Amino acid sequence: MTSPLHIASYNIHKGLSHFNRRLTVHEVRDQLKQLGSEIVFLQEVQGTHDKHANSFSHWPDQPQHEFLAGKVFADFAYGKNSVYNHGHHGNAILSRYPILRWDNVDISAHAFEARGMLHCVLQVPGLDQPLHCLNVHLGLTEGGRRRQVDMISRHIRERVPQDAPLILAGDFNDWRIRTCHIMRLELGMNEVFETHHGQPAKSFPSALPLLQLDRIYIRGFQVQSAKVHSGFPWRRFSDHAALTATLSPA
Repeated sequence: MTSPLHIASYNIHKGLSHFNRRLTVHEVRDQLKQLGSEIVFLQEVQGTHDKHANSFSHWPDQPQHEFLAGKVFADFAYGKNSVYNHGHHGNAILSRYPILRWDNVDISAHAFEARGMLHCVLQVPGLDQPLHCLNVHLGLTEGGRRRQVDMISRHIRERVPQDAPLILAGDFNDWRIRTCHIMRLELGMNEVFETHHGQPAKSFPSALPLLQLDRIYIRGFQVQSAKVHSGFPWRRFSDHAALTATLSPA
């Protein structure tokens, strides 16, 4: 790989500000463009929402993942997880590189909270093998998250070659920081901010982050830099801060 890989992970709160007062998806698109990331892991992406489309005059005609990709990201994938009468939302991956194949895996811990894992395989110039990217948004209960982590671990062991480069990112809702040890012990994956800064990033709430909810786990890479994007203007766009990292092959 001749140049570093720039990635981002961001829970965009369905393209709305706190308490759904203001449409922010246009500003989110501008910020993602400015970040310059080649691969972006997005959570709480609104596929469709009839009520919001009628309430906000500038609601995009496209699904949010297509709108956010725009002309910057050549490829994208969207995993529909939560479906309701007026729409659906889920996770998305935007990529400047070709997505060779993708799958959305149901990792719901119970019937009342639909969750999914979006698995994309990318062709990234300079890497000897295709890059596996997994995007998740885990549940709100600790017991449910533990079952979801077990499902993720089993999926990786079964579907990702042990020597293939791997990135697992998203909103883990893991404020007690239980998953880092599990990922390192069971899968040989390291968390980017823990590796680079000594602890996972504080990413929630975006105005003044206190909780360490969002993570980026890697295998087959070294960390060159890692940054939390919080405070102004990011606090205007979502309740979560955005995370970015610069990686190089190990």
